Amino acid sequence: MDVIRNFLARYEQTREEEMSLEEYLDLCKRDPLVYATAAERMLAAIGEPEVIDTRHDPRLSRIFANKMVRIYPAFKDFYGLEEPIEQVVSHFRHAAQGLEEKKQILYLLGPVGGGKSSIAERLKQLMEQVPFYAIKGSPVNESPLGLFSNDEDGPLLEQQYGVARRYTQKIMSPWAVKRLEEYGGDVRKFRVVKRYPSILKQIAIAKTEPGDENNQDISSLVGKIDIRKLEQYAQDDPDAYSYSGGLCLANQGLLEFVEMFKAPIKVLHPLLTATQEGNFKGTEGFGAIPFDGIVMAHSNESEWKAFRNNKNNEAFLDRIYIVKVPYCLRASEEIKIYEKLLRNSSLKDAVCAPGTLKMMAQFAILTRLKEPENSSIFSKMQIYDGDNLKDTDPKAKSYQEYRDYAGVDEGMTGISTRFAFKILSKVFNFDSNEVAANPVHLMYVLEQQIEREQFPAETEQKYLSFIKEHLSARYAEFIGKEIQTAYLESYSEYGQNIFDRYVTYADFWIQDQEYRDTDTGEIFDRAALNAELEKIEKPAGLSNPKDFRNEIVNFVLRARANNAGKNPLWTSYEKLRTVIEKKMFSNTEDLLPVISFNAKASADEQKKHEDFVNRMVEKGYTHRQVRLLCEWYLRVRKSS
Repeated sequence: MDVIRNFLARYEQTREEEMSLEEYLDLCKRDPLVYATAAERMLAAIGEPEVIDTRHDPRLSRIFANKMVRIYPAFKDFYGLEEPIEQVVSHFRHAAQGLEEKKQILYLLGPVGGGKSSIAERLKQLMEQVPFYAIKGSPVNESPLGLFSNDEDGPLLEQQYGVARRYTQKIMSPWAVKRLEEYGGDVRKFRVVKRYPSILKQIAIAKTEPGDENNQDISSLVGKIDIRKLEQYAQDDPDAYSYSGGLCLANQGLLEFVEMFKAPIKVLHPLLTATQEGNFKGTEGFGAIPFDGIVMAHSNESEWKAFRNNKNNEAFLDRIYIVKVPYCLRASEEIKIYEKLLRNSSLKDAVCAPGTLKMMAQFAILTRLKEPENSSIFSKMQIYDGDNLKDTDPKAKSYQEYRDYAGVDEGMTGISTRFAFKILSKVFNFDSNEVAANPVHLMYVLEQQIEREQFPAETEQKYLSFIKEHLSARYAEFIGKEIQTAYLESYSEYGQNIFDRYVTYADFWIQDQEYRDTDTGEIFDRAALNAELEKIEKPAGLSNPKDFRNEIVNFVLRARANNAGKNPLWTSYEKLRTVIEKKMFSNTEDLLPVISFNAKASADEQKKHEDFVNRMVEKGYTHRQVRLLCEWYLRVRKSS
């Protein structure tokens, strides 16, 4: 289908349908969504979640403590926000059940650039998906059920059409009261329209912002008199009123109040009556105007704290359902956010060297975490990402221990995703000869930006130490490994050979038996086996090799039982993998002439160099980056 036909079909689908009141009531009998509240329609638009049993995934089980986690398809690209999203959906679920949340303002509280506005935008888009029914011509999109008396007509509606009594607790708008008078009380003269909420047309979806403090009044919420109509109507006539306020437009839908607590308290009072009583007063002397929708607000923590600490606002505080939206605290999820942002820009095709987004994400998360007690902040970040540090950092605590110590406000400070993405934009455009990003340029740009931001001296020092102590050292290790693996063409085969040899020697050494090499016929006694084992162990500086040998052999014997008698992969045991890599990478003399970009002494060396560069390019680097990163690595090695 081409784009024009697609557009026309979509437009046709969302056009208003008109019907009589009787036809509307017949529809109510068949489909409860016809008279559903805004919260129920929102739930229908969000849809059923995908339930993930985290017990079956070691990483997720560490993060979510083996709980069942619900992932909603409507929010699947909101990375690392499972908890806030679940709370938002819970609010709608409870409101749809007619519980206390129905009368509460949904309030998203979080730091700048943390995702509050994105959640609000997504909710508005979801609101557009399910239609609602309103009295034709009503300036406030009121439900046809408001025409009936709850006490007198409610039981009949429930009996005949299956409409529960809680749906008929509505009032008629002053506009509808006047029309009913004109119709001589004949309710059948009212027509009903099926409408789709629309952000663009402000149908059942509205947005309001705090205006100028000096002249802001409640008309931005409740509407005001239309001066031009006073020639025809009296001032207290409903037809002389302009129903342009946010509450009028958002009836049966969603009202978004941006930076709500920047507005003076007197402006917020109509929100209280609208949410608590289901109606509010206009600025003129006619009756109350119905409101049966969702009020959603969001602002930053500073405004919330100022508002909360003012004793005069106590009545308001009790009517708010707070959902904290902190920054993402999982590096792998933060990377997905950057990837999403890059996909939506012209940088989506630019080369991003391996490790760049990971480094940016790690830096961002480190700034957001609360410093732990007796443990490394880097280890804490890894634990939050679901890593198992049992072998690499015995001091690391469990996810829950870190969480409990940090308290509920963790993730509400630090650098924003927006700040991180601006850094990445600079990194991609750092080299005037190519649009590409790499971690070395990233560290440079980050340092420059931290100094420019003029953070407090202590914060600046802390942020710089993250780069120097954690990111730079680990990246040197990572790029060293990348270079080594590109240099060793059959890297994994080489590693597996060392692993198999080590396990065999250790097994015979433990049993105090001689070992005969089947290929060469060479015989190794216990001392010779010990010497061979030490060649592998020494570069890693093992403190207790005897225990290590026993541990490895026990691990391999158990693994063989589940692997048809074959040795496991050399990368399967973190401790031994580290030992083998250190052994492989200890002999770097052969490496230097191959990876350096100086003139080569022979054609053979030149060929090896070109092969090395090509293998690095295959890994995801540009030719310029290979040179830059190799030179940086050699410089760092020399200075360490």
